Amino acid sequence: MSDWSAGQQPRGRKPQGGGYDYYRGARRPDGPPPGRRPPPPPPPRRGHRPPVDDEPPPRPPRRQKRWGRRIGITLVVLVLLLGGLVIYFDSTLQRTAALDFEGQSPDSSGTNWLLVGSDSREGLDDARREELSAGDAGGRRTDSMMLVHIPSGGGQPAMISLPRDSYVSIPGHGKTKLNSAFSFGGPQLLAQTVEQATGVHIDHYAEIGFGGFADLVDAVGGVEMCLDKPMNDDMANVHLEAGCQTLDGPSALGFVRARYSLQGGDLERAENQRKLLGALVKQATSPTTLFNPFRLFPLASGASKTFLVDDGDHLWHLASLALALGDISGGEGVTTSVPFGRFGRDANGGSVIVWDSDGAARMFDAIANDRPIPPDLLGK
Repeated sequence: MSDWSAGQQPRGRKPQGGGYDYYRGARRPDGPPPGRRPPPPPPPRRGHRPPVDDEPPPRPPRRQKRWGRRIGITLVVLVLLLGGLVIYFDSTLQRTAALDFEGQSPDSSGTNWLLVGSDSREGLDDARREELSAGDAGGRRTDSMMLVHIPSGGGQPAMISLPRDSYVSIPGHGKTKLNSAFSFGGPQLLAQTVEQATGVHIDHYAEIGFGGFADLVDAVGGVEMCLDKPMNDDMANVHLEAGCQTLDGPSALGFVRARYSLQGGDLERAENQRKLLGALVKQATSPTTLFNPFRLFPLASGASKTFLVDDGDHLWHLASLALALGDISGGEGVTTSVPFGRFGRDANGGSVIVWDSDGAARMFDAIANDRPIPPDLLGK
């Protein structure tokens, strides 16, 4: 008789946990055999606290603030904002084809600017004309002309006044006063005349009128000027005492326009223009302006809307010019006038200034070749 028929469990067929018990006819539950107690749980480890059902789960670790990321995002936003303002102000610059003429002088090292102050009344209403003593004259003429040279190797920049009564040859109009070139053919003919008279290649052109100049002075809170003697000029409507004082826009404009009350005439006037331009740039680049948005933004807006520049010029070119003029006003550059030869008369009997031909040739040859101006020519 086999084990199966004897009612004994076949060998090798032990039911597994949860398996079917052929002899009891039911699935046996998992766990230890009947009659045995389950083993006790292991004792807790020292220092280990068993979890309590009513205790809340532990809080996740607190995330540290990402200050570096926030600062980076802030800097990116500021850069984008600044870039947007630069593009906007650059788009508001007035432009003209000032340097588009035939027979330009050969390009040279360094950067050369032709700065022009005109008597344009464009954009001035009657009240502003009266405040600035601008009169009702139409068109525009040059009141001041300067050549600024910025060396390529980081040397001393130079600012040279070109007196308006300088006796020079104007293409197509013979020999007459330099400012007549502007009247005959505007910025193009003026730039062409300056290049022909000096042999210096002009890279950039910037012009500003009456209203724009006065607005810039007011935007920086005025400029300080020290006068050795009083100035009283009825034609320019300026009356200033001797000593140091702060000039507002209208007073500064009268100071640079004054001519008939000056003993030195156009030469002294050119010197005053260089002084005031230096004071204006010094104030515009000072911390009191650069870190004061109530001065900086009106200054940038006024400069972009009042400057007339060449078609190829941009706001960053003007910024480079401002830095160079700042060096000049700070004593790290050269400021002078074309070497003076004598006074003379033009074909109409008007008083003109004749350059010292030898000294002028040496001065402009040094600029054209990006060399320092000979010291013996400074102050002449």
